Amino acid sequence: MSLLLLAPIAGLVSLVFAAAFAVYTLRQESGSTKMNAISAAIQEGASAYLNRQYKTVAIVASIIAVILFVALSHGDGGFLDSGRIAIGFLAGAVCSAAAGYIGMFVSTRANVRVAQAASSGVRKALAIAFRGGAVTGLAVVGLALLGTSCFYILYGGDSHAVDLVIGYGFGASLISLFARVGGGIYTKAADVGADLVGKVEAGIPEDDPRNAGVIADNVGDNVGDCAGMGADLFETYVVTAIAAMLIGGLIINGIKKIIEPGKIITIYSEDIFPQISGKLALIEYPLILGAVAIFTSIIAIFAVRMGKQENIMRTLYKGVITATVLSIILFYPVTVALIGADLAGISIFISAIVGIVIMALMVIVTEYYTQMHSPVKSIADASKTGAGTNLITGLAVGMMSTGWPVIIICSGILVAYFVPSLATGESIA
Repeated sequence: MSLLLLAPIAGLVSLVFAAAFAVYTLRQESGSTKMNAISAAIQEGASAYLNRQYKTVAIVASIIAVILFVALSHGDGGFLDSGRIAIGFLAGAVCSAAAGYIGMFVSTRANVRVAQAASSGVRKALAIAFRGGAVTGLAVVGLALLGTSCFYILYGGDSHAVDLVIGYGFGASLISLFARVGGGIYTKAADVGADLVGKVEAGIPEDDPRNAGVIADNVGDNVGDCAGMGADLFETYVVTAIAAMLIGGLIINGIKKIIEPGKIITIYSEDIFPQISGKLALIEYPLILGAVAIFTSIIAIFAVRMGKQENIMRTLYKGVITATVLSIILFYPVTVALIGADLAGISIFISAIVGIVIMALMVIVTEYYTQMHSPVKSIADASKTGAGTNLITGLAVGMMSTGWPVIIICSGILVAYFVPSLATGESIA
């Protein structure tokens, strides 16, 4: 069996586990009649918002698909290739919308169940909350990898097919823009409006359901932070996967290199990676790594179990560490099988590991600036002297918090670029 088939298989497995976790979440006790009434109002508002938004986006997407079909038909591939790109565009939009809708659907139903479970302790509440969140995560990566790999295979499974799959990523980007930006505007408008009317004008406590604006605020949280983030992450996953495949396709088709004035040679993937398993290995490599990462992530989900100390962050770190270690272990045989075990192949493996390390470091940095560490404590201390110092300190900490992520990401990019370049003697990273 070709290793490429792992990609669609992993996508399907991810969707199966997403469905299983959704069933698990929905089977939990949903609490009192009042809790369900409030939850139902949030569900109704979130569904109404997304249905209205997606109807509008569907019209825009259809018009763009027709434009793509007509405009790109003048290329070498004619109407056949333009039709494939247009179909991929619509499929990307539909899958991105589905990823967002799944996130909203589960979040608006998991919230009341988590609240009910919290009445009996944090252990059960964390289990429901984490598995409810895992539904969105697995649905996003499952739809993304399944769609990208299937379109690549259906369109011929070669370097030309990668050019056609770009339409899938473009469709995902369209929905991401509407969902993330539109949902974010709705979220913040409802949040500020609810606070002004409730706390300032009516004297009602924050997040009190007697204030209708609070329901709108919670609707905004779900359509912006759940549906919007789901569509946004879907787009990010698809676009980065296709970008990596495009780089592989460029290397396969040959890199022009000037060796002396007036003399240009073409270097192919076999020249750079002597032990490469096949001509298309560089294109398929990102998809197969994505498949492996899905399997390790599913295992990591089950590793998230709270210990006796009931420390939530320590429990979540179990999942991060499990996924990180398993991915590093399994990425190596995949790299050796596709790229080779020589210095050139190992350099690509190192680049993949750099990405994993960056992810782990970003989790640590985020936790440091948002949990009970000195940055948060400094903001709390500044509040003692008034709102002005609180605002200034919070703004300063927020600006400082961007420093380490920039350093980490830039360092990772440099390492991922120079290690393969030094190992192969070519600037191919």
